[in-house]
Amino acid sequence: MESRSLPRNPTRAVKIGSITIGAGNPIAVQSMTATHTTNIDATVSQIHDLEAAGADVIRVAVDSKKDAEALLEIRRQTTANLVIDLQENYRLAEVVAPAVQKLRYNPGHLYHHERDKPWQEKVRYIAKVAADHDCAMRIGVNCGSVDPAKKEKYDPADSISPMLESALDHCDFLDSIGFTRYCVSLKDSDPQKVIEANKRFAEARPDVPLHLGVTEAGMPPDGIIKTRIAFEQLISKGIGDTLRVSLTVPNSRKAEEIVAGRKILDDIAAGRVRSVVNYGLPTMNIISCPSCSRVENEAFIELAQDVKTMAEYAKDHAITIAVMGCRVNGPGETDDADLGLWCGPNFVNLKKGPQELGQYPYNEILPRLKQELDALIASRAKA
Repeated sequence: MESRSLPRNPTRAVKIGSITIGAGNPIAVQSMTATHTTNIDATVSQIHDLEAAGADVIRVAVDSKKDAEALLEIRRQTTANLVIDLQENYRLAEVVAPAVQKLRYNPGHLYHHERDKPWQEKVRYIAKVAADHDCAMRIGVNCGSVDPAKKEKYDPADSISPMLESALDHCDFLDSIGFTRYCVSLKDSDPQKVIEANKRFAEARPDVPLHLGVTEAGMPPDGIIKTRIAFEQLISKGIGDTLRVSLTVPNSRKAEEIVAGRKILDDIAAGRVRSVVNYGLPTMNIISCPSCSRVENEAFIELAQDVKTMAEYAKDHAITIAVMGCRVNGPGETDDADLGLWCGPNFVNLKKGPQELGQYPYNEILPRLKQELDALIASRAKA
């Protein structure tokens, strides 16, 4: 367990089922199921595995009414503290809230459903459902799906300010309607941006508990190193009340996220840190999202590993390749990469920055990606 000697910001207490985060309580470690939620047996089995590894909170994705119905049965088979990951259909909250301890929503995703309604009305609804069913909430702001109204106000090169404004606006609104049992997360695939965003938020709202994470951190060990860099700089300064290490691993290895999180906390408490690493080094950067229940083809995990192997010859080039597992976050979160792949059930979408280059079968995408990688290296050599 992490040492209580770690500095802690004076955040308020937020109860999530059997645990409480903030207010000096131990930093909670959580993960997310990677099984399809409708596969009840597999999902329950993974929840039990994560609990056995020491998970304090476990997140489950619910994207449809079938997922919501499955969750009710999953709840009957586990006593774990569950967080529901609401995506576009925020109205599923009233179906699943009786079975979970926390509702997580993404401000950027609220725009996809009932677009004529102001976001404040949607958040008011979610907060009422949470209050009626004794649930906490998380405002989950993600670099790849920021509120479009916020992005329009800032220079495209500034990805942090729109995230911050979105989070702060949602905090202010929840406070204004009397709901204060919430935490916030500000996630990016770049550890340096995660550090800056969370430091700035903690300065503006030192009372609000923060959930830390580096999204699309990738495969171990690289994904753990990226996450460690951010966590060391934040937790050592008292910032962070709960965390997740997001790794691209097969379902059977999902508990590695919990083990990695616990070890990072132990190491920070003991002074075993490696933040002297400068993440801005001019080398290849391959990012990939954590395996979760939104992945429509598990070949995505093998593809991420194959991309890393294929691109080994270009390791000394400062090029970012993003490999994303689903259509929910993939299209937006590959925009900032030099080359991006986002995976559907049968095809992989190839992108160069925000430009779509086409769809390819899983068994044809690697040589096509290599072609674009070679062209990118050659064009930079001429510049």
